[in-house]
Amino acid sequence: MRSSTIVHEVAEYKKRRDELITQDRALRADHSREPLSPAEALAEEVIRKLKTTEAATLWSADYPSIPHPFPGMEFLTGRSIIMQSKLFEILSKMPKGSLLHGHFDAMGQAPALLDLALKQPAVHVRCAERLTASNIQTVPPEFLCLPEDMYPDLAGSVSLTDANYQHTWISAQLARELFDPQLGGPGGFDRWVLAAMTINPSEAYGTHNTVKKVMLHISVQRFRSLIATVGFQIWEKFASTFGVYERIVHYVPIFREYFRQFLLSAIEDGVSYIEIRMNLTYKVVAADAKTELSTREIFLILDNVLKELTAEFKQQGREDEFIGAKIIITAFRLFSVEIIETLLHGCIALKKEFPHLIAGFDLVGQEDVLQPLIYYAEPLLKFRQMQQDAGVDEIPFLFHAGETFTDGTEADMNLYDAILLGTKRIGHAFSLLKHPKLIEMCKEREIAIEVCPISNEVLRLTSSMHMHPVSAFFNHGLRVVLSSDDPCIWQCVGLTFDFYQVLVSSELTGIIQLGEVAKDSIKYSMLSPDEKQRALVAWQKRWDKFLEYVAGFGREVLSAHDTTSFT
Repeated sequence: MRSSTIVHEVAEYKKRRDELITQDRALRADHSREPLSPAEALAEEVIRKLKTTEAATLWSADYPSIPHPFPGMEFLTGRSIIMQSKLFEILSKMPKGSLLHGHFDAMGQAPALLDLALKQPAVHVRCAERLTASNIQTVPPEFLCLPEDMYPDLAGSVSLTDANYQHTWISAQLARELFDPQLGGPGGFDRWVLAAMTINPSEAYGTHNTVKKVMLHISVQRFRSLIATVGFQIWEKFASTFGVYERIVHYVPIFREYFRQFLLSAIEDGVSYIEIRMNLTYKVVAADAKTELSTREIFLILDNVLKELTAEFKQQGREDEFIGAKIIITAFRLFSVEIIETLLHGCIALKKEFPHLIAGFDLVGQEDVLQPLIYYAEPLLKFRQMQQDAGVDEIPFLFHAGETFTDGTEADMNLYDAILLGTKRIGHAFSLLKHPKLIEMCKEREIAIEVCPISNEVLRLTSSMHMHPVSAFFNHGLRVVLSSDDPCIWQCVGLTFDFYQVLVSSELTGIIQLGEVAKDSIKYSMLSPDEKQRALVAWQKRWDKFLEYVAGFGREVLSAHDTTSFT
């Protein structure tokens, strides 16, 4: 029989242990906030019980094509299981606030984009050689919108799969119609194109499963060749997808509808505000497939679509569901210092004409390969004075930085420059955990981290969500906003998939933490103070309704389990 002394010591030890755990978790957003309301406490318990239940059932079942299923596993492999999850169904109804990190050309849905392309007679396709069963997985399509006077003679057209085919343009509609039945006919054409637009599991986790570093100071020619060819590392496959569909998107009749469609799909997923990254050297051609639009004309289209959509939602009494969207101007890290300075002037010109539309400025491209931020220090340091001289409101920096698993490389060092240059948010910041002082500075300066979980995993910065630093970001008290980056390529439009992966890969993370993330995505957006207030009020109303939905859903689904605490 234990002595009273030992019993007392064990009790004291457990007390100190509980206090230490509480102190360790105190910085988390879901612990540092006010006490939970009864509705929040109930929703938190429902989600946690459902997460535990599905881990023991859905994720423990046998799947012939998936040898090692587990919550938070490789997304492209586990996606089919996720789609069966009740937890995923619940999260799809959650008001997610803002999507603050997404690149214009890759924010839509690949099948929808292909449908848009097939409706346009101007869209033509070709490939480097005749398609056969042996090369269809390695020969990508090349698209181009041709003026009507350049359409090839239909009578002389041959299929991409015909023995006589020789790298000539053919109408996309006709190419689909004539596609060899032995290769799947029209459906085979669709699968061929969609495979080139997206990354599949075998590529991400097999043939291209590396982020090997190539030349640090890459040439423009080499970069373009990466975009044009499928190589043997995941970033090369990633870059090649843009080469497939950018010429489709950059055609006005498609461009406009594509923009509208991805806004609607995001809104349907619970996103109420979006900040979209768009390259300032973006090229779009008019309906005649000849006339190239000016940057101003492109932004007029964007502005008009947003105004039309806002008016539609207001007319329907749904204005709380769509606050709007803004553009983060971007430039590639492969440009010269002089070109970047010219583009900064261009950004200021757009801010003058579209002050409500321009959210900030960023430099994009694979950090492990292209120029670091320090290379552009001179024009970037001049940017604030340039804005003052032009008499425009602040155009904040919203830099990509630390999208690497390296330590001490130029890509990793971008974090220092991003912070010193005054960035308001950091895109990815995957390597931030290696820098305790920078973590401290991000907290002091309230620099939010744009975390793109599925993007980081598919691009092989981490092997699964359990190894991703997002949970550590939460534990350090960093402000995190979840984003989807290039969802078209990993087939996860909206934010639900990213929220799901983060939720199921951590025992600590629950629905309250995700709610704080959603609120922070509004607080750390580039909306004006008045716009933020309106967005937060609208979000809170939707959040309260969501909590009611979760409670009801939980009582129904978990009625066969221990529900005594739900009553």
